Parts: sequence; C-alpha cells; structure tokens
Amino acid sequence: MDKPDVIVIGAGVVGLSAAVAAQARGLKVRVIDREGPAAGASTGNAGAFAFTDIFPLASPRIIRQAPRWLLDPLGPLSVPPRYALRIAPWMWRFWKASWPAQVRASTVAQTAMMKLSKDALDPLLAREGLAHMLRRDGQLQVYEGEAEFRASLPQWKARAEEGIAFRHLQGAEIAEIQPGLAPRFTHATFTPGWYSITDP
Repeated sequence: MDKPDVIVIGAGVVGLSAAVAAQARGLKVRVIDREGPAAGASTGNAGAFAFTDIFPLASPRIIRQAPRWLLDPLGPLSVPPRYALRIAPWMWRFWKASWPAQVRASTVAQTAMMKLSKDALDPLLAREGLAHMLRRDGQLQVYEGEAEFRASLPQWKARAEEGIAFRHLQGAEIAEIQPGLAPRFTHATFTPGWYSITDP
C-alpha cells in the first residue's frame, strides 16, 4: 500500500468503524492492531450501543462513592495496594474531570458523540451487510427503592431535554419487561434507544 492518509490504531469496533468512515471519504487507510480484528476490547463484551448514556463516568457522585468502593475488595473499584502509586496520576486526572464545569463540558461532548454514532450506525450496518445482527430491545435500569430512583431523576430530566425517550416503571410494569426480578427492585426506567449486536 502507498503511504496512507490515515492510520487507525486498534482493529476493534471503534477503530474499524473509523477506518470504514475514512475510506468512504476516499482516504487511504492503514489499520494497525497487535492481535487482529475485534480481538481486544471488542471480544466478549456486551455488544451494546448505549446511545442514552450521555454522562461521563467521572462525576462528583462517583468521587463521593469511590472511597467506600476502594475499601471493598469485591466492589466495582478495586485497586491492589502495590498498584496504587502507578495509578495515582490517572486518579488525579479522573478527580479533575469530576469537577462540575468539566462534567458539563464532557456531557455536551458525549451527547454529540452519541447522536453522531446513532445516526451513523444503520447506514454502516447496511453497507457491510450486518443489519440483521442489530437488536433494538432497549435497556432496563433498575433501582433498589424510592431513594435510589429519586437520585437518578436529574439525569433522566437531562436526557429528556436531549430528546431521549424513556419511561419510568414500577411493580407489574417491570415484571412485564423482565420477569423474575427480586422484589427489592421497586423502580425501573426503560430506554428503547439502547441497542445491541448479536455477536460482538
């Protein structure tokens, strides 16, 4: 191949999508990956297109919860003591990204990225002959009790302002979508605009 116009590092879903988009614009593309197509993060994941997830992970709420999580070896955030110094610079950047002004800027950027991605998905799958692999089943977010549900409402309000469709559910409405959930999950929110692929 002649000298490429674009070099894409990583042959996962995002990398290959970027490569296809660049080729469609007439650019010469080279994809570099140490393992091959879809061998890294794109292998064995949930295969979800979480278009309704417009908020960054870094946020004041996560920072408030992090100390408790760090003390729980089975929690969602576990850092082995021997690794703490190595990860400290990343944690510092994560903390700075959690400042309210940065969270607002990140939310604007992530919202735009999700809209762009959603608009690009159907044409990409159709062009590659993969449209039959897309499932539009939506996603159910469940809450353990009224307080947990109420704490989520500001983010749902922000989603509504961006035109994201959802509906809040209770009791039998939840069971219609997901039978067999434990009774402690008293509230839920269903978002239809959350897709998945049958084979990541």
